[in-house]
Amino acid sequence: MTNGQVPQQPKIYHIAHVDRLPSIIADGCLWCDAEVERRAPPGTMIGMNSIKTRRLRELRLDSHPDLHVGDCVPFYFCPRSVMLYLIYQGNHAELVYRGGQGPILHFEADLQATVAWAHEQRRRWAFTLSNAGSYFFEDRSDLAHLGEIDWAAVQARDWRRCKEGKQAEFLLERSFPWHLIERIGVHSPVIYRQVINALPANGHRPTVEVLADWYY
Repeated sequence: MTNGQVPQQPKIYHIAHVDRLPSIIADGCLWCDAEVERRAPPGTMIGMNSIKTRRLRELRLDSHPDLHVGDCVPFYFCPRSVMLYLIYQGNHAELVYRGGQGPILHFEADLQATVAWAHEQRRRWAFTLSNAGSYFFEDRSDLAHLGEIDWAAVQARDWRRCKEGKQAEFLLERSFPWHLIERIGVHSPVIYRQVINALPANGHRPTVEVLADWYY
């Protein structure tokens, strides 16, 4: 199976509950799990606690050996992720959040613009070839290696046979700036209105769109 072609302008995607949006805007960034643990911002946390703990305490990046996965803000290279599917199903024993995919936002950013910003700010970053919550992922910190990502898996709608490749991640140290979020994808007009009302009157206002095909 071919890895597929690297997109000409790759985008990256982070998911969060809509009730996290006000604090994200107020802080001017998305925080990594290490900072979320320290700051305890308001809003519903999604994800699995055991995996978050592993990312915070055990899993380090080969490209930056003193950096834990949980010290970085994680993004996928696609919407409609495996994690969103688990949220949609709502029956995984380790998943605390049971509110379904309806309130979940997709934050979209441009990979090249993000890496350029990171270099200017001397902020470390990496990408993984599979799920960074596992013990067996590989990571890279050079965009010349983007072709090692299984892009066919990333873009697959049916990922049952390529689940690990689908879960490739982009990781940015400590925080991800709000101004780099280009678009917010939402599940329904109801959530669209909530997001529009939460965006600042002045300052950065990403495009907001109802994108049902980003959901299950």
